[in-house]
Amino acid sequence: MTLDEKLAQLVGFWVDQGDEVVAPMAGEMASSTAYADATVHGLGQLTRVYGTRPVDPIERAAWLWDEQRRLVRETRLGIPALVHEECLTGLAAWQAATFPTPLAWGASFDPELVEEMGALIGASMRELGIHQGLAPVLDVIRDPRWGRVDECIAEDPYVVGVLGTAYVRGLQSTGVHATLKHFVGYSGSQSGRNHAPVHAGPREIADIFLPPFEMAVRDGGVRSVMNSYAEIDGMPVGATPAYLTDILRDAWGFDGTVVSDYFSVAFLHTMHAVARDRGEAAELALAAGIDVELPTGDAFAAPLADRVRAGLVDEALIDRAVRRVLTQKEELGLLDETFEAPPTSVDLDSPAHRAVARRLAEESVVLLSNDGVLPLGAPRRIAVIGPNADSAEALMGCYSFANHVLAHHPGVPMGFEIPTLAASVSAALPDADVTVVRGCDAEGDDRSGFAEAEAAAGDAEVAIVVVGDRAGLFGRGTVGEGNDVASLELPGVQRELVERLIATGTPVVLVMLTGRPYAIDWALSGDGAAAAALQAFFPGEEGGSAIAAILTGEVSPSGHLPVSLPRSAGAQPYSYLHPILGGPTEITSADSTPALPFGHGLTYTSFAREGLTVTGSVTSGGSFTARVRVRNIGERAGTDVVQLYARDVHASVTRPVAQLLGFARVDLDAGAEATVAFDVPTARLAFTGRQGTRIVEPGAVELWVGPSCAERETEAAMEIAGDVHTVTAADRRIVEVAIER
Repeated sequence: MTLDEKLAQLVGFWVDQGDEVVAPMAGEMASSTAYADATVHGLGQLTRVYGTRPVDPIERAAWLWDEQRRLVRETRLGIPALVHEECLTGLAAWQAATFPTPLAWGASFDPELVEEMGALIGASMRELGIHQGLAPVLDVIRDPRWGRVDECIAEDPYVVGVLGTAYVRGLQSTGVHATLKHFVGYSGSQSGRNHAPVHAGPREIADIFLPPFEMAVRDGGVRSVMNSYAEIDGMPVGATPAYLTDILRDAWGFDGTVVSDYFSVAFLHTMHAVARDRGEAAELALAAGIDVELPTGDAFAAPLADRVRAGLVDEALIDRAVRRVLTQKEELGLLDETFEAPPTSVDLDSPAHRAVARRLAEESVVLLSNDGVLPLGAPRRIAVIGPNADSAEALMGCYSFANHVLAHHPGVPMGFEIPTLAASVSAALPDADVTVVRGCDAEGDDRSGFAEAEAAAGDAEVAIVVVGDRAGLFGRGTVGEGNDVASLELPGVQRELVERLIATGTPVVLVMLTGRPYAIDWALSGDGAAAAALQAFFPGEEGGSAIAAILTGEVSPSGHLPVSLPRSAGAQPYSYLHPILGGPTEITSADSTPALPFGHGLTYTSFAREGLTVTGSVTSGGSFTARVRVRNIGERAGTDVVQLYARDVHASVTRPVAQLLGFARVDLDAGAEATVAFDVPTARLAFTGRQGTRIVEPGAVELWVGPSCAERETEAAMEIAGDVHTVTAADRRIVEVAIER
């Protein structure tokens, strides 16, 4: 291969890149290279050929097959391009199904269903000739002010790892490569500001940010990783071999490809200022371990070629990356593909897609509070009020095609059915008189609709008030990439609307459609509280129907908070995984206690968790079995998310006051019971010791099971015996669960 042919395999090209801002600094970074010129020597990747603008999938597939045949026949080496797309909430393409956002995956605590969703998404992608998906996001939530929280799964690394790995398995089962984002530390940004510096120490990196990625690499077999935009302690990840090579490849054995986040190689020059020009930025990125520059060849094409020809860059770095890229293409079958027959029909939103979207939406809705108003009986007059009451867009996250792309194309239809919550309530209660009033917008200070909303609530038997976010990018919307906030109050005048509706005396059911948790303690308890509150994290195309089914009692809520519900922005960053002095104490007047804890979630029945026991001798480096009996002591069937927590009582470094070890969804009829057995490797209690290695120490451990991290309903104690154990790749990372009935 010539140098030009090698470099061509290391870059993408964004054929449809236009004025729409769907990536950071996209306008400033627009490539001036013509497509024909960029593909003379071949091409590594095609960037978002379906996902940049609304295109008919079949027509676009015909173009793509023609283009792949051209690359095979008219370039000297005849190597097709790898095609990548976003797929965080489903394939980000026109007419494709939109699933719940990842924060909703976390609320479901259901890895099997997430894997099923991943397989459906992957099948759609493979049918359209797409080879790589830019998902899942494995960033651990550290600060809900960050705009990209809705793309994340949870504030607990284990939950992120288990569900993220499930998604990887599902997607890759179809022959599509998953891409882990954003390696590493991205969500730890200063003050929750996008691209801001990360001030995390090596222990926080090792014990909080890295474990989900390690699970997806070692247990999920992921084939691609994307670097983080972040700098950690002054060192941009995209230029740091310690992360992209030493940990990812040498320690974990990853042998796939590392792709750059969009424009992040050039950002080493323009934003981080650690490179004098784009050629030097390319050298730094290659040396660190980035193999492919996306979305275009701003640095890896001409700037890097000039630097190699000037004798400033060792071509062996390029050869290393090219070998990885060609290996990936061979794995995907691209080197033997002839592209004879593009699809002539495709259903990107089939009944199977919708069924999984519905189940995941149902399982992810969290009942925060309830004074008995839910489930609704048969009210004759219902008011459905709020900026999100009759909005389809409010059901979808930032990386849904509708909010990511269609927002730039007003007048273009969604391309799939997505009933709003108001429409779904009307359908679920056909005999009721349903009045729908907006009241106010999601943003701004216009209160002109308050009077109409108050009148509608006053005339109703129950008011369903639907508030929250409108997802978008870079200043368009209230949450999403680039939409970071300083306050965790509801956007605009929504809190005032809710309070005025509660003051009417009509029972108010507050429904939150959001991409982040908000400080709504005022609505959960006290004289001015809502009668009930539901939290739904962008539940997708079937979200309206799922919430309506929960409101009416057709479905019993089973979601649990994957992130603490904050009391205030001033308490951030906050995690339930805090040491003693990271929580409330008598030596500070500031209270960081969340309004509701990680793991909280009510339902329409009641569960008793009893008799927690630990069996077997527990030695460091071994495992133990914890068993707990769960009984449905209510009058209707329901699902409990059984949560096993631990506290390392004394250790050589400070440890969290609570740590989730394992979890299980358990369906029980009224009066039924089951025993849940957790087979726990002691590596779940590992931490980075004083010498910088992950270890399991002997000593006392407290265990408990409860409805959240904050409640010890049944407890046990154990002692880990033996010597200090150094964790290796051979140590099991995942808790195995058995339900004994």
